[in-house]
Amino acid sequence: MTTWYFLHSGKCSPSYNMALDEALLDWHSEGLIPPVIRFYEWEPATLSIGYFQQAARDINLATVRDQGLGFVRRPTGGRAVLHEHELTYSIIVTESYPNMPKTVTEAYRVLSEGLLLGFQNLGMEAYFSVPKTEAQQQDLKKPKSAVCFDAPSWYELVVEGKKVAGSAQTRQKGVILQHGAILLKLDLEKLLSVFNFSSEEVKQKMREKLPHKAVAMNTLIDRDVTIDECVTAFKEGFATALDITFEPMVLTTEQLKYVEDIEKRKYANDDWNFKK
Repeated sequence: MTTWYFLHSGKCSPSYNMALDEALLDWHSEGLIPPVIRFYEWEPATLSIGYFQQAARDINLATVRDQGLGFVRRPTGGRAVLHEHELTYSIIVTESYPNMPKTVTEAYRVLSEGLLLGFQNLGMEAYFSVPKTEAQQQDLKKPKSAVCFDAPSWYELVVEGKKVAGSAQTRQKGVILQHGAILLKLDLEKLLSVFNFSSEEVKQKMREKLPHKAVAMNTLIDRDVTIDECVTAFKEGFATALDITFEPMVLTTEQLKYVEDIEKRKYANDDWNFKK
């Protein structure tokens, strides 16, 4: 078995969360740390957008401000996610890690196996989504909506036909960074309020459609799952799926300074967050 670092950061600002993920990627690329599994939350609740998204086009920025939400552009692709009632995970591992598939799609499958086992540890019958028709596969290439949970992508987690975890991936400096949201609860109206729609009719269609496509785990079982339960279940899931053991990671003063420098230069900077 291989030893990875495990880091549970708790609630952090949106800019710090993204800066820390990037710092972990940098340190791993330089051989300074082993692969890492990280869990974290968001303070305040935050709308994150994918690297390629156009903020002004897709997002109702006035509503984001009025509701006191954080806002940040991720280094990964994918669509916008409202991070509120959730546990977020990130995985940092080299592309050359033993038995790691070369393709993004198959790497998703390997890395997300821990999520699958995590949901099963919590008593849910989860499975991987695999779009079957050519039309569904085209939807993944050209999504119709800016909303992340509008549809499952390849090898994302589905329970009762509905998406329960959304993930995104980037590869830089020979390292894979995959992170994603594990939904505990979903506030549909708040989610809809932060997106721009071409008309009220289109917004209403999304309001009607989304509950059939996305689901939070606390609507699937007859009790409220806590963050601590999720951390335990998914940590065990990743350990089993990847055949690894964990060593707790504690950031040094020097490492904290490195993260803060990235945060100030990039993720807390409007030039980054609104560049598209």
